[in-house]
Amino acid sequence: MAARTRAPGLSPAPEVASADVNWPVPPRGPERSLARMTRQDEFPAAAEYGTAPQYPIDSVDNALRVILLLGSRESLRLTDVSQYLGVASSTAHRLLAMLQYRGFVRQDGPSRSYVPGPMFDDLAFAMLRRLDVRNRAHPVLEKLSADTQETVHLGRLEGTEVHFIDSIESTRALRVGNRLGRTMPANCTSTGKALLSTLTDAEVLALYPEERLIQLTPKSVGTRTELLATLERVRAEGFAMSQEESEEGVSSIAIPLHPSRASRFAVNVSVPASRMSARIRRDLLTRLREAAEELEQLQLW
Repeated sequence: MAARTRAPGLSPAPEVASADVNWPVPPRGPERSLARMTRQDEFPAAAEYGTAPQYPIDSVDNALRVILLLGSRESLRLTDVSQYLGVASSTAHRLLAMLQYRGFVRQDGPSRSYVPGPMFDDLAFAMLRRLDVRNRAHPVLEKLSADTQETVHLGRLEGTEVHFIDSIESTRALRVGNRLGRTMPANCTSTGKALLSTLTDAEVLALYPEERLIQLTPKSVGTRTELLATLERVRAEGFAMSQEESEEGVSSIAIPLHPSRASRFAVNVSVPASRMSARIRRDLLTRLREAAEELEQLQLW
């Protein structure tokens, strides 16, 4: 092999061992996956409640995950959303554009990052109004419980269920436990039936497309036909009764408050079934009507 010659006046090039050069090598295989996982770990996992639906809709889930992520950060970049969801930037951009259209995000001008939109404020104020309902109604419930010496509840209609948003439990030895925070089928409780009575038959049919209904006890209203007949009687009488329909050994009576477009409320008194008599029922109904009138004057909604 011919020897390589050096041009006159040029210094010889320094010999560098290849092992001394730290060339950047992009991660491959498992290392690349690990790098991606490290980036994903910067984001909190989205909360999960119960089992996943049988037929999930990924686009809806992705939008909700972005909203939850935005609740834990001051702002999000397009690349944050893309990496968090594991989708292309174009997909993340379309998702953010829809959230912006609905008011859940807005784009900050200078940084072009996404920050919470006005809808978050609307939702927050709506939740505060709900809390305000409980705070304003509580003294009335306390008086009702003191007058009747029984457990009382304030319930709100949520679809086909009643959500008990406040309760005062009786101090008597034999009493009904409070249901604060619980949600129960509306057709199985006096509060739920009082609430459903404020709807039209057409609205009730829309809520209950099937004839058979959930029952909590053998005495619960079990069919849509029976429910419609029961609600007609409740509208005529102005109150709803439950005789061990939600729980064995528990009777209750409830009165609906004047409904608004936003919410529907009802107040009830619950007593041990062994203590319910015609005289007790008349006395409870009188006290309930007084409490309902006072609650309506507060204009809770």
